[in-house]
Amino acid sequence: MNFGRSIRINKCGFVILGVLLIGALYYLWNGGTSNSVSYAFSKNPNEINLRKLLIGSIQAAQHGGYEVVAVSKSRDLHEQSKGKTREGANNPVTDADYRSNCVMKNGLLRIFPKLKLISEEDDQQERCADVQLFDLDPTVLHETASVPDERINIEDVAVWIDPLDATQEFTERLHEYVTTMVCVTVKGVPTIGIIHNPFTMKTTWAWRERALSETLVNVKHEADVKHPTIIVSRSHAGAVKEQSKQIFGENAQVITAGGAGFKVLQVIQNNATAYLHTTHIKKWDICAGDAILG
Repeated sequence: MNFGRSIRINKCGFVILGVLLIGALYYLWNGGTSNSVSYAFSKNPNEINLRKLLIGSIQAAQHGGYEVVAVSKSRDLHEQSKGKTREGANNPVTDADYRSNCVMKNGLLRIFPKLKLISEEDDQQERCADVQLFDLDPTVLHETASVPDERINIEDVAVWIDPLDATQEFTERLHEYVTTMVCVTVKGVPTIGIIHNPFTMKTTWAWRERALSETLVNVKHEADVKHPTIIVSRSHAGAVKEQSKQIFGENAQVITAGGAGFKVLQVIQNNATAYLHTTHIKKWDICAGDAILG
């Protein structure tokens, strides 16, 4: 029996063990957070990166749209009424509104926990059990987009979301009017706007004085002031048709459409000269459009 034999230490094994140990410590140090949350994380907890918030907001609108399309394929939309508007029109809500809200609101708050977020819909957590949230994906920005890294005080930021704009039209299967919208305000000013059409998969966004979506880069607004086309709400028109004639003259053509987001897109695409609305309207309806047109 040879008690004098030396023991060899496998240096490669120690290196591997050390790497694994460092990785485990790093994971625990970061609280086991996802790559998405780590990517959005700022060294200063009181700051938020607007570029990353833009990316998250685009994804929120798109993933909310997936839920809208999925529910649209159901025979029963589980339509309910939230009551009447001030003008006496029905104010419906469906499973699509709630499920889109789950994805958009919970998705953004998972990545930006301190974010102030206001949604049209109330929390319905029992409807959120099986929805898929999202991780930040910078590839949602088109390749030619030049989007700055800009950090500001998170207390100056609020996000307004409309999980399903044009719910009435959605219940009528008029899907061309349906959009999901996100708006980022800075000190109360609409600054980033996203309007997404779930059924065409087209996303239009703008960061005021900073960056534009690919759909807006080459758009030039050419208003025909002699023969203006005024777009108004099909369900909340009120006296706006008559007012359009008074403001823009007898040559004004008045057309109706559903959804504030859709009507803003018609102005952007030069299908309408102006979008006129004179009755009561909510901030989540017009905030994204304000940021884009501004």
